[in-house]
Formats: sequence, C-alpha cells, structure tokens
Amino acid sequence: MRYAETGFNLEIDLSRGNIERVATDPKDTELYLGGLGTSAKIMWERVPPETEPFSPDNLLIFSAGLLCGTPATGCNRTIVTTISPQTRLLAFSMMGGFFAPELKYAGYDKVILRGKSPNLVYIYINNDKVELRDASHLKGKGAVETAGLIKKELKEPKAQVAAIGMAGENKVYFASIEQGRSSASRGGIGAVMGDKGVKAIVIRGTKDLNVARPAEFMELCNDVMKYIQFRNENPIPNVMPILAGLGSPQEMMVHDEKWHTENFMWGNSRVRRKDFWNDEIAANWMKTLESSRTRLISCYNCPMKCGATISLPGLPTYMMKCFSKLTYTMGAFADLEFGLRIAQRATEYGVDGFSTPQVMAFAVELYEEGILTKEDMPEFPTDNEERFYWLLDKIVRREGIGDVLANGTHWAAQQIGNGAEKFAHNNIKKHEQLPLKLSMLNPIYFLMYCTGEKINITQIEGQFPQAPFMTREEREEFVKDWFQVPDDKFKQIFLDWEPRGEKSMPFYPTVQMCCDIVDWQERMHYIDDALGMCAGLSSFPLKPPYHIHNYPKFISAGAGIDMDEEKLTQAAKRYRTLVRAINIGRGMRRKDDRPPENHWKKRFPELEKELLDTYYKFKGWNDDGIPTKASLHELGLDYVSDDFIRRGILTDQENESSKETSANQIQE
Repeated sequence: MRYAETGFNLEIDLSRGNIERVATDPKDTELYLGGLGTSAKIMWERVPPETEPFSPDNLLIFSAGLLCGTPATGCNRTIVTTISPQTRLLAFSMMGGFFAPELKYAGYDKVILRGKSPNLVYIYINNDKVELRDASHLKGKGAVETAGLIKKELKEPKAQVAAIGMAGENKVYFASIEQGRSSASRGGIGAVMGDKGVKAIVIRGTKDLNVARPAEFMELCNDVMKYIQFRNENPIPNVMPILAGLGSPQEMMVHDEKWHTENFMWGNSRVRRKDFWNDEIAANWMKTLESSRTRLISCYNCPMKCGATISLPGLPTYMMKCFSKLTYTMGAFADLEFGLRIAQRATEYGVDGFSTPQVMAFAVELYEEGILTKEDMPEFPTDNEERFYWLLDKIVRREGIGDVLANGTHWAAQQIGNGAEKFAHNNIKKHEQLPLKLSMLNPIYFLMYCTGEKINITQIEGQFPQAPFMTREEREEFVKDWFQVPDDKFKQIFLDWEPRGEKSMPFYPTVQMCCDIVDWQERMHYIDDALGMCAGLSSFPLKPPYHIHNYPKFISAGAGIDMDEEKLTQAAKRYRTLVRAINIGRGMRRKDDRPPENHWKKRFPELEKELLDTYYKFKGWNDDGIPTKASLHELGLDYVSDDFIRRGILTDQENESSKETSANQIQE
C-alpha cells in the first residue's frame, strides 16, 4: 500500500486525445520525495534540452506535493512544472488553494499534459472518470469567470478549477494559471497551458488517502498547531511585520506598508519616493483596504488567513493574493485603490502580478524617453492610471505594441532596440524581479539572486534574518528559542553580526558563512516544493512551525518512508541538482548567474567572484556552475553525468567542461 501519495499519475496526450492512469515507482518517491522532485525527474527523462517551450514535446505537469491531502497543516501546494517561454529554462511555480488535495482525493499525484489539442478544451476529472470537453464557449473568458461557468455547467459547485484567462490563450510570456484562492504565476506557465489548447483543469475527488502511522502523524500535526497559536500570540520583536508572524506573508492583514513603500522602488525601479509614506496616506490606505476587503480567507487545512476577497463598487468580487496588492500601485505611481481595481482585471486576464506592472512601467518609460513613439502607441492615454489599463489590455490581447511587450522586458527590449535594453535592467535570467534597489552589496542576497533557479526571491529567502539586530542583547534574546536552525553555528553567526564595524556587511558574514546560510534557506524551500508545504509556514518566515528537525518525522509517519535529517538533506540536494542539470543542458552557465544590473549601487567585484567560486565548490559544481561528475555520483545521478559527457558538457576529466556556451548565446 502507498501512503500519503496515491501511486498514480494521470497522463493525457492532447494531440491524440489519449488518457492513461499510470502507476509510479515508489523508489522515485524515496529518492525525490514528490512534487517538484519527481516532476524534475520526469522533465529530465522526457523533455530533451533542445525542446522549445511551445513544442508539443514540452510537458506541463500539475503535481500535488507528497504530503498534500494529509492532515498536515498548510500542506496544499500544487507545483506546476514546464519549460518557460520567457527564460527558456525549467519553470516551476506553486499555487495554494484546494487543487492539490482534491487531485489526491481523485486518485492522482500528478496530471501530466503533453502534445497540443487541435481545439480549445477543458479537462474534467471526477475520480476515475476523465474527459476532454469542448471549451470553445469559454474562449476569451476570464480565468475566475471560467471557473464559475464550468462549475455551473457540470453542476459541481465543489469542484476545483485551475484556468487561464485571455493572456494564457494568447501565449503572453508572463501568463498565469488562476485557481480559486491562488495562482501559479512565475515563468509564463499559463502561456504553455494556452499553447496546449487547455482552458482549464477541473477536479472533483472523493476517495480516501492513507497515512502510514496515523496516531503519530496527528500528534505531529497537533504540535504544529500549538506552535502556530503560540507564534500568533507572541510575534517576533524587532523584525518587519511580514516576518514577525506566520503566513505567506499575511499581506492582506497588514495595513502599514511603510517598509515596502520606502524600501522598494517605484515605476520601473528608477525613482524612489523616500518621503512618500505619511500619516495621511497611511489613513487613506487603511480605509481603502478595510472598505474593500470583505473577508480574510485561507487555503486548504490552514488557519492562516493570508488572502482576502476584495469587493469594489462596479467590479466582481475576486481573491487578492499577497504582495500583488502593491505591485500595480508601485508601477503606476498610484494609490492602493487603483492597485486593487486593476488587479481584478489582471486576475481575470491571468497574468503574473510581479512581471506585468513592471512591463507596463517599462513601456511608459520608453514612451517618455522617446524610444517608443505615438506611432508605436497610437491613442495612448495621457492620464497615468488609464495608461496602465490601456497597456494591460493591449498586452493581453497582443495588439500593436502589446504584442512585443507580451514577451517581457528582456525580449521586448531586444525587439524594440534604440537603447531600450538599458531599461530592461531588473531581470534575472530574463525574468522580471521585484523592483528593489539598495545601496551596498548584500553577499547573502547576491548568492540567492545569482544562483537561485526559482526565479522569485521570496521563494529563495527566509529562515535567517535579513539584517542584524541593533544590539547584542536583542540578538541574544532572539537566539534563545531558535530551535529551527540545522546547526548551532547559525546562532553564533547571528550573535556576532553587527550593523557596523568589522563584523558587518559586506565582509561579514564571511564568504563561507554566506554559503551555509544560502544553502540552508534554499534547502528548506526545495523541501517545501516536494512536500507541497506553504512557504509561509516553513521556508519564508523566521522561526516557522515546520523545519529540518520535524520534517523527517512527518515524512516517516505520513508516507511510511524511513527518513532522517541527513537523508532529507541529501534528497533535497539530489533534485535541486537535477533542476540545475536540466538548465545546464539548456545552455545556462556561470555568466547567467548574476543579479539585476543595478540592484546595488556599491558593488565589490572581487568579493562577488569569491562568493560564486566558493558557493559553486560548496554545491559540488565546477567553475562554470556545472555539477561535477563526483558530486553527481554522490547523489546517485550518474545518468546525468553520462548525458553531460555524451553531449560534451563535461569531459571524462573531473571538473572540466568542454563547452562554455551561455544561455544567452544559445537562446538569442
């Protein structure tokens, strides 16, 4: 008997209309856990590196995490994996809500789509009944609207629906997949779903899911709930609100946005409003949020109310997710009400709330600089906010200049030319990041930005404080109950970290310490993405309820797999390395591991080189960022090194690479 997982994937060949229920190998679960781990294994085996994002051979995988559907609090993430049209690398984006548990209850761990449907369809899964149904009547409909229409059509009000809007249908490179209370947004996976001719996936499941040792598992769950209650009643002092509590990161409960509006840039990250926030704005924003927010809501089996339903006069009620309440406001130099209003339209269109406002701000800047003209943008409004609505509509419909902008700032700048490239400056591996501009290099974040392949900083950071506390006494108080650390050395690093002086940024923490910190943070995110756990209860906040010490117990009692901290660390390293290997096969190299060009004003080239050199060695990669034959062997990934040697990426001589080609050269 399989525990925690069903042991079956649903394979759908859209070109042929073929549907199969396929048994999976339990050994893969032991080695790669599930979720992202086993999806990466499938992508490696079945999607060759020469495969284009919009090829029928590209896969689109919807995967429930290993512990989704069990009583584990907050474990509800669906991991959607494919090749991104924007980065042309592996994309894996997480969404919460109820989709993953419902998939398990229908009897499947994954839905794997391949090929392309000749006509627009939606997939209806009701336990053992699976159908491809005509969706021509849903063409052009909003993502949220589509979910409502399908539920009514099927008379299945409890069904879970993941749908694309017009952006996905038109293959906008930053199109999202919207799903009730969450979305999978990064990497343009909605565009791949649209390219495959799938408007929505609808799931209704009523089957049982087995847990290996129920009594032990429930005791672990109860301990987590007790800790969550404790943290809610005792938020961490001396840290910003989004890290003081739990959640992801409970953004819809936060009124005071002083920290965000003073630390993040505005527009396309060139103008900073240092004195923007004041008491009048604070009062207005609080009034706007309180009058618009009808109720706070949670995802499946989670007590944290991180999201909210938003109802604005004249607009349908919709679900607002996290930080995107601010991104449109920041992009347009506007206020909170504008952000909430345009986000409703953007949610129906199905676009990434981080990339979209920056692409639109990029267009406005190019227009103001004369790089884009009235001929490029006829009838472009003069009103600031109307400009953003106009651009959103053009992008989603791929009309006029919108057809260029729909490919994101990197590719659009190349097509526009005439100096547009210098305005596409806030990217990592061709993908827009949060518009943050700081003064002096932060070596920890330098490593996270450069080497992270999740393409989203909030899905890389966490666990370790972002900055030192001002006094030794505050730091000593913080470390007293910091039991989540994998090693006590992290406590000492933090205790010795000073705001100024010899033990301050950028030379403290030391290079080796930075490597340890970044590896710990990344490890926890990758574990979450295999288990299906919300980062807001594990890898993102400080002192979370889930950590490296209790995760092995959850896996052992839930899935019946013999697990300890060392094996879990090795498993996470295995599939994290496999993600790297997939991208290396697609041309990524050291020269692609770099932060946004002007993220920090004061840079330290020698230190940055040392950081990358040391971290590569720490991870078992050679000087070009390619996993070595020895490190691959240690992880049981000899099949990767064999492939690399066959392709000339590695040679038989250890630590050597025979191809220095970068992703930029291959893809451009």
